[in-house]
Amino acid sequence: MPLVEDSLLDILACPACHAALRADEDAAELVCTSDSCGLAYPVRDDIPVLLVDEARRPG
Repeated sequence: MPLVEDSLLDILACPACHAALRADEDAAELVCTSDSCGLAYPVRDDIPVLLVDEARRPG
């Protein structure tokens, strides 16, 4: 089973920069596709936590 359904991933966007998100199945995160942002948002109990304060910074 995927981390997040494709139909949901199509409509979700990064709250910080509004870029598209991609699923990182191994880390259980949704990662911003923007080169300048790149925040990684956790998915807990099959629910994406799209809060900038909860996001992991790249690097």
